[in-house]
Amino acid sequence: MSESTTRDERFTHGLEVLKRVDGEAGQRVVDSLADVSPELGHQIVAWAFGEMYDRTELAPRDRQLVTLGILTALGGCELELDVHVNAALNVGLTPEQIVEALLHSAVYAGVPRALNATLAAKKVFAERGLLPLGDAPAPAAGTQGA
Repeated sequence: MSESTTRDERFTHGLEVLKRVDGEAGQRVVDSLADVSPELGHQIVAWAFGEMYDRTELAPRDRQLVTLGILTALGGCELELDVHVNAALNVGLTPEQIVEALLHSAVYAGVPRALNATLAAKKVFAERGLLPLGDAPAPAAGTQGA
């Protein structure tokens, strides 16, 4: 986008990118801001999606891997993880690749944050009818989750 692009044009372009990447989940986040901070919704669409997500230096799937890692490391971002796990699936990542990225994040972000992110991903996978995943081993008899 050029500097001469109008505010409305940036928003319209960002909305196209948002729909392509996040689908309905992203639109719900923007809609939820309409009565409290429409400007934040506008900036998410126009700047984050219209400018940052539309850059060509990283493929959409790679952007989602980075986003999942950062949201996991931050902690407390389950709402955003819900949106971005959906987005990761929308741009071609498999559930197994998403789970692997979240598992890897445990090394740097810690097990509790990786666990919370994985459970947020599980919710999305369940909503999309993707569970159980491939060759997930069954827990040993008498064991409980962390």
